[in-house]
Amino acid sequence: MQYFPINIRCSDATIIVVGGGEDVVAKIRLLLKTAARIAVFAENADPAIIAWHAEGRLYYYQRQLTSQDFASTYISHARLAYISGADISIRDQAIHMLDERNILYCVIDDLLRSWFITPAIVDRDPVTIAIGTEGKAPVLARRIKAMIEQNLSSHTGILATVSSQFRQYLAQFSSRFRRQFWGQIFDNVAPSILAATDDHLAERLNAAMHAHLKTVSDAARPLQSDQPDLPIRAPLKPVAFVSAGPGDPDLLTLKARTYLDQAEVILHDRLVPPAILELARREAVMIEVGKTGYGASTPQEDIHALLIKHGKSGANVVRLKSGDAGIFGRLDEECSACRTAGLSVVVIPGITAAAAAAANMKVSLTRRGRNSEWRLLTARDMKGFVDHQWQDLATSGAVSAIYMGMNAISFLQGRLLMHGGDPALPITLASQVSQPQQRFVSTSLGQMADDSIKAKLAGPVVIMLGLHPDPSLENQAYQAHRANQRSASKQRISA
Repeated sequence: MQYFPINIRCSDATIIVVGGGEDVVAKIRLLLKTAARIAVFAENADPAIIAWHAEGRLYYYQRQLTSQDFASTYISHARLAYISGADISIRDQAIHMLDERNILYCVIDDLLRSWFITPAIVDRDPVTIAIGTEGKAPVLARRIKAMIEQNLSSHTGILATVSSQFRQYLAQFSSRFRRQFWGQIFDNVAPSILAATDDHLAERLNAAMHAHLKTVSDAARPLQSDQPDLPIRAPLKPVAFVSAGPGDPDLLTLKARTYLDQAEVILHDRLVPPAILELARREAVMIEVGKTGYGASTPQEDIHALLIKHGKSGANVVRLKSGDAGIFGRLDEECSACRTAGLSVVVIPGITAAAAAAANMKVSLTRRGRNSEWRLLTARDMKGFVDHQWQDLATSGAVSAIYMGMNAISFLQGRLLMHGGDPALPITLASQVSQPQQRFVSTSLGQMADDSIKAKLAGPVVIMLGLHPDPSLENQAYQAHRANQRSASKQRISA
C-alpha cells in the first residue's frame, strides 16, 4: 500500500485551488460537498467557478497565488491544495510556495508531483466510501464505485445520523451488548425500513431502535457507575464451524461471509489463506490452530480448550476450517467437545478442494458411461498410512479424490498397482486449488510418484484418480484404461 486512505477534517480548513480551467471544475464540485472554505486563484476562470463565487460558495481571486496570501486569515488555515497542470510555470511556483509551508497538494493528472490523490467517492453523507487504485486504474475505481452505488441504499446517511443520535441510550450497557445491538439493527431491522421511499425514515428508524432496545434489554445487565464493563446476561452464542473453501475468497458462501464479519474470535487452520482472513473484522482475535503433516501442530485438546474458553466468554466464535468443514477436518470431535461443555454449535458447509479442482479442470466428477460413484479418501489417519480396500479402489473404475496424499504417494501407487491397478489409469495432481498458484499435473498411476517429484508441487495437493484436466487426454487415457480392464477380465474368465 503506497497511499494510506484517511479522512481529513474540513470544517475549519481552507482548500486552495490554483487554476480556473475545466480540469479543476470537477475537483471543485467534490470540494463543495465539504464544509471547507475554498479559495480559487486564477487569472481566468470557468463560468461555473464565477457562478459559485457569486453564490458565495467559494472565493475567487482573479490573479495568481502569492506568498503574501498565506498571511491572510482566510488562507492561513489552508490544509490542502489542488493545482492545475495546464501552465507549467504557474504550477511550479505554486508547488514551491506550498512545499515551503508543508501544505499537501495534488497536481491534477500528475501522479509523480502530487502528495495525495483523490479517490472515487461514494457519498452517503455522513457515510463516505473512498475507492482508490493508487492512480493505476481510475476507470476500474469508477466501475467499483458504480457497483457500490447500485447496492448501497441512498438512505444510508440517514441511518448513520439516526444511529449517532441513538448511541446515548446504549451508554449504560456493556460494549459487547452494544456491538450485538448494532449488528441486529443493521442486519435485521434497518434494511426493510430503508427500502421505503417516504419522508419519515428518520422517525421510523428511531422508533424501531427504541422498540428493539426494549425487546433485548431485559436480557442485559445495565452497568452501575462503580462496575467494570461486564458482559450482558444473554444466551451464549453457538460456536460456528465455518467452511473457508479451497482458498479463493469468491468461493465462500454468503453465510460464511456473514459469520466472518460478525466473528470476535477466529480459530483458523494453517491452510486458510490471508485473502480470506482479511475479510474478517479488524478487531477480531485471530488464533492459528493449524496442523502440519509430520510437522508442528496444535494439539487437538488445545483446540477444544480454546473453543470452550472463548465460547463461554460470550464472544462470537468462528472455527474457520479449510475446504468443507465436514471433510477430513475432525469436525465431529470439536463439535462434541463444545456440546459436552454446554455450548451449542452451527456448521456452515462449503466447497471442498476436490469439487473445486474438478470445476477448474472443467470436468465432471461423475459422467454417464464412466463412473456412477465418486469417492473421497484420506491417505493418512491418526495411526499413519490408511489401509483401504485397494483391489476395489484400483479396479472399480470409480473416480476418487485422495486428500493428504503427497507424503504417501509412493505407498498409494504401490498398493494400487499391487492390487490390479492399471498403470495407464489417468491421475491429476491438483495443487493449491482455486488459488493464484494453482497447478495441475496430468500423469498416470504408473508415473504419478516420479511426476510428483519432478513437479515439485507446493502446498496442499489433492490426488484425482481417474481424471485429467483436458477432456481429450482424459478420454484417450480412460479408454486405454477401460480396454486394459476388459482384457484382464477376459483373461480371468478364460482361466
